[in-house]
Amino acid sequence: MDTKQIPIKASDEDVKGVYANGMTLWSSEEEFCLDFISAFPPVGALTARVITSPGHLKRMVDLLSNALKKYEAEHGEVVPAEEPETSKIGFGKPE
Repeated sequence: MDTKQIPIKASDEDVKGVYANGMTLWSSEEEFCLDFISAFPPVGALTARVITSPGHLKRMVDLLSNALKKYEAEHGEVVPAEEPETSKIGFGKPE
């Protein structure tokens, strides 16, 4: 396979990144949509939306899994955070 480097452009704002402490996911036959959320009561905010194909999602999941394994080998086991009450997180008017 011929490998080529593709330069990536990023604005200063993009390089700063965004914080997310939650994620929702939906899918169709053609794509997956990952919504990253910053949930701080009383109102949460959508911080990023990533839409990708099933094949690309599979590669991302493998990459994340391998990165987590390497992290745990160096720093110890990561304990999953508690799941929030999903019925209280979503798009709509704040209470």
